[in-house]
Amino acid sequence: MKRIIHTLRNLLRSAVGFIVGRVVPIVIAVIVVGVGGAVFASLNPPSAPTAPSSQSYTLSDICGRLDTGAAGSLASTFQEPPTGVTDTMCTLSDVKSLSPQVDAANCATTGDVLTSKTFWGLCSGAGWGLLTGTATAATGQNVCYNASGTVISCTGTGQDGEYQLGATASPRFTDNSDGTVTDNLTSLIWLKNANCYNTQTWQNSLNSANGLASGSCGLTDSSAAGDWRLPNIRELASLVDYQTNPAPTLPTGHPFTSVVSASYWSSTSYLSPSFAWYVDFSNGYVSIRNKTANSYVWPVR
Repeated sequence: MKRIIHTLRNLLRSAVGFIVGRVVPIVIAVIVVGVGGAVFASLNPPSAPTAPSSQSYTLSDICGRLDTGAAGSLASTFQEPPTGVTDTMCTLSDVKSLSPQVDAANCATTGDVLTSKTFWGLCSGAGWGLLTGTATAATGQNVCYNASGTVISCTGTGQDGEYQLGATASPRFTDNSDGTVTDNLTSLIWLKNANCYNTQTWQNSLNSANGLASGSCGLTDSSAAGDWRLPNIRELASLVDYQTNPAPTLPTGHPFTSVVSASYWSSTSYLSPSFAWYVDFSNGYVSIRNKTANSYVWPVR
């Protein structure tokens, strides 16, 4: 090896000696096989083109995910790019144009999005990429009171009515005209008829909600048994508007029918397993009661 290198150096010196007034690129390729066992890089692929480890997604798959959310699929074997294709192939420029763009002026933060909801943050730095919201729903309260219950200016009080924090949506609800109502704040879909089952025990309420299907309770949404459930306590309480008076304590203009100003079961058990949480829509009160007691049923999905 040393002798080969020494010879190459002499050849290079000789070549330079014949060049006057111009630069000539000299390319010297040296292939050394079996000398000293030295390998700087391997040009071999990690596996054969037909091996499972050679499967990959195409640029079209990536564009499809960015454009429509399509999952794409791994090729069964390594695929060469198609020939003769000009305007139908996804390019790297397409990928760039479809990718989310930084928008520091209008980007949402985790505090703007409801707890457990995932979203793609557009803020640069820590606010970029797939994130999970931490915000709670706004209470709806926009008035402040003194200790006697008299309405006062909210400025400087530190009350909920001054800050009005939490996530909101406008419009809050969408009537889907199929017996269901979508909450645009939480993305939950509620049964429009809030009193299809009258009052039931907690276990019977669970069973009724789980068995709900299209064709009953005014539903024409093609849902099947098992699609619906009893809401957990946070989901149920998210419907409460604490500024609404008189009851029921739901946001003004809601599209629900037959809402009762009384207690509704949640699916959430209390620390004592014989009790469960409920929401009373006569005043927004959240508390617990024995599971053998009767409350109303409001299915969600």
